[in-house]
Amino acid sequence: MSTNPSTNLRRREFLRTGGALVIAFSLAPDVALAQAKPPALPGSLNANRMLDSWLRIDADGVTIFTGKIELGQGIGTALAQIAADELDVDLKRIAMIHGDTALTPNEGQTAGSQSVQNSGTAVRFACAEARAVLVTAAAAKLGVAASELSVADGTVNGGGKSVTYWALAADANTGFKREATAQVKPKSPAEHKWVGKSIVRRDIPRKMTGGPAYVQDVRLPGMVFGRVVRPPSPGATLTAFDEAAVKKMPGVLAVVRDGNFLGVAALREEQAINAREALKQSAKWQETQALPPEGEALFEHLMKNAKAQDSVVNEKTATGAAPAAKTLEATYTRPYQCHGSIGPSCAVAQWTDGKLRVWTHSQGVYPLRGELARVFGVEPASVRCTHAESAGCYGHNGADDVALDAALVARATGGRPVKLQWMRDDEFQWEPYGSPMVVQMGGAIDAQGNVVDWKHELWSHPHSTRPGSSKGINLLAARLLDKPQDWGFHPDVPQPAGGADRNSIPLYDFPSQKITKHYIHDAPLRTSALRTLGGYANVFALESFMDEMALAAGADPVEFRLRHMKDPRARAVIEAAAKRFGWQPGTKSDGRTGRGFAFSKYKNLACYVAVALDVEVNRASGKVRVTRAVAAVDVGQAVNPDGVVNQIEGGLIQSASWTLMEAVRYDRTRVTTRSWADYPILRFEDVPQVEVVLLNQPNERFLGVGEGSQGPAAAAIGNAVAHATGKRLRALPLTPDKVKQALA
Repeated sequence: MSTNPSTNLRRREFLRTGGALVIAFSLAPDVALAQAKPPALPGSLNANRMLDSWLRIDADGVTIFTGKIELGQGIGTALAQIAADELDVDLKRIAMIHGDTALTPNEGQTAGSQSVQNSGTAVRFACAEARAVLVTAAAAKLGVAASELSVADGTVNGGGKSVTYWALAADANTGFKREATAQVKPKSPAEHKWVGKSIVRRDIPRKMTGGPAYVQDVRLPGMVFGRVVRPPSPGATLTAFDEAAVKKMPGVLAVVRDGNFLGVAALREEQAINAREALKQSAKWQETQALPPEGEALFEHLMKNAKAQDSVVNEKTATGAAPAAKTLEATYTRPYQCHGSIGPSCAVAQWTDGKLRVWTHSQGVYPLRGELARVFGVEPASVRCTHAESAGCYGHNGADDVALDAALVARATGGRPVKLQWMRDDEFQWEPYGSPMVVQMGGAIDAQGNVVDWKHELWSHPHSTRPGSSKGINLLAARLLDKPQDWGFHPDVPQPAGGADRNSIPLYDFPSQKITKHYIHDAPLRTSALRTLGGYANVFALESFMDEMALAAGADPVEFRLRHMKDPRARAVIEAAAKRFGWQPGTKSDGRTGRGFAFSKYKNLACYVAVALDVEVNRASGKVRVTRAVAAVDVGQAVNPDGVVNQIEGGLIQSASWTLMEAVRYDRTRVTTRSWADYPILRFEDVPQVEVVLLNQPNERFLGVGEGSQGPAAAAIGNAVAHATGKRLRALPLTPDKVKQALA
């Protein structure tokens, strides 16, 4: 059925007629509907209005369809809990299908901590409405008023009679072929059986027992294996390679060269790896010195030499404010950083009769489908992208790029499916990085120690160059082809969520403030979404500067934050974190241990998080170790409390790794980070004890949680190091060399 707003279908009612369930239509004048704009629907339901886009009644259970994908954050479990409650069925009866362009609604990217917030809201309202459809159908079948019926695990009871959802499946699924109205009110928290409970994640068992769990586990008849040979540096041109010698190697089926794209397919994986190595050895490239300076010179380059679009993000000026007694300025920086996925990017692709099927761990199967179709000059309907999990990355890594790689190589195998996986050096050298950033802070306090002026100025490359984010083709190999496809211009993610300027607007109550953004689109190294986008660097700067301002005011950092915070939910998480941590104003450091505190409301739209933690600083080696951390979080209604804790813990630990260790290295020609030896990450022995205090708000709407703790964790670590050593480090990461230099 059409989803066009001008459709004259207004209402459907189930009626019992002649022993069969039929559908009656109530029509309204076309002209009236043509003039009326369809009302907005909650969450992702607004863009995917057909009820049957979201669920199907099966022989003995229910299948829920979601465009959001599972990447280790546990949304498959949380969405199933929501559906089970609204439908009154046992959780075990809920099957989930994620991210398949042939089956699921188009919910864009799984990003920005929006899965439960948007998809969960849509599932909640769709299932509430579906239950009403099912109960109405049962009333007609049983001859009992719908108001007298109750449902228990999919069985509708009333008047001494009963019928199951499964017995009504055929007619009910037909009844779902209409637009949702969102007029059926979902259950109250008091009626929930599953939502609010810590349920074991349903994706864990297959991962712990050997699967199949990941795209690497996909096995298809006749499948062969592929690898690619990347240029040694951005902009390098392939001038020669020994194709004939590689084709003679054992198992090699095809060598694919298209412009600067070079790939190989072989019968076995080790044969593909050997062929790749031979291609690398024989390939000749013309390179140029096109990369920016590294280290502190990079940030000077961003501020003074890079071409930027300047804009004022937010500004307000108070009249009659108290005069400034002290002013402060500080500059904070963040380098290029990797996603650091433990498993390399991988995809499986197969061409059949001019149609392409791809199994991918992309976080946006529909945007990927659109760009694959454009590269190959086919209609989107001729491309099917099916999500399959891989190593988590929380952002835009090589998942989309490797899908195009696999499809290009598969085109040369005569219809045989190709599994193509990147090698570790491919991942480190060619994934889109988290953008380097410079943040200059300025502020003033009055004689009473209150902030009277606040300035936040930032420089950044793009934080979102995913497929679908521009008019170009945002896939790596597309730019390497003989007829290269440009990536196009990527506008920054606008406020209120923000991209480069995410979380740059303080939630604190400052009478005068100005936030300025310098958006540098042209990045010599490709940048895109890394968990939190600009929020990580902005919160690190903002919350570090809050500590510096508190010190200048002679105030305790927690009291200083509360003094400037009016939002009651923000105050509650700040107070909860301080209380559970055992924060005591005036605590002195012994020069080796220190404590830090920080807060943010992610995107100023999602979850509230406050972090208090302890660090130990080895003054001889310069190594910083986080020993204990407490995070308080308010996510609105918590669907799966254990899942919320997982996300906050994981985000805090990941942030500790970014903050203490991670930076991409390069010279003026090439990225020199190529292995784990070049890019250390936090190891198990350095993982701190983490405690999460959950302030559940069952009567509030869902707030995204997945990216809430990274920014506060970084700032809390920086504040703790300053407390421990008396030295403020403002350049991330806080490596041993930087600590020793500061102490010297």
